[in-house]
Amino acid sequence: MKRLVVLFSGTGTNLAYILKNLHQKDGFEVVMALTNNPNAKGIEIAKSYNIKVEIVSNKDFDSREKFDRVVVDKINLCSPTLTVLAGFMRILTPIFTNNIKSINLHPSLLPKYKGLYAIERSFESRDNQAGVSVHWVTSELDGGEIIIQKSFERDNSISFEEFEDNIKRIEKEALKDAIIEVLK
Repeated sequence: MKRLVVLFSGTGTNLAYILKNLHQKDGFEVVMALTNNPNAKGIEIAKSYNIKVEIVSNKDFDSREKFDRVVVDKINLCSPTLTVLAGFMRILTPIFTNNIKSINLHPSLLPKYKGLYAIERSFESRDNQAGVSVHWVTSELDGGEIIIQKSFERDNSISFEEFEDNIKRIEKEALKDAIIEVLK
């Protein structure tokens, strides 16, 4: 069984997609979901699948390192095959990156638009291609080796909301495909 831990911060739509499409299928099992946001909507999604949920609020820590140490300890208790950052909105320290085998979903075609506001910056760029990347997590922000990228041809007449919907549509599939790719 390939054991997955999924980290998220918000609505949990990527978590929901993983649970619906991979959990208890083809040898995959989500063994824990962890969030830094006590109000994240994804908590209820995880609970609806009877997935163990850990809430570790970064606001309870006076340093990133102390937060990461607790997160690493909670992940390690589950002995995952892979940890998946699916909309986890934290910059991680080497305490995490050196100790946890993990992949991250990023809403741009890396190496473009690393960090925050990637969708907005990609939209404003008017690049011909836009898309998402799934990469290995390293100590360099959004700098790990790319596993999968999915893109779409840019239509400059669409609104930001339509652009964002396109990103959100392909990111779930990219994340699922990347998990399968790295664990096959």
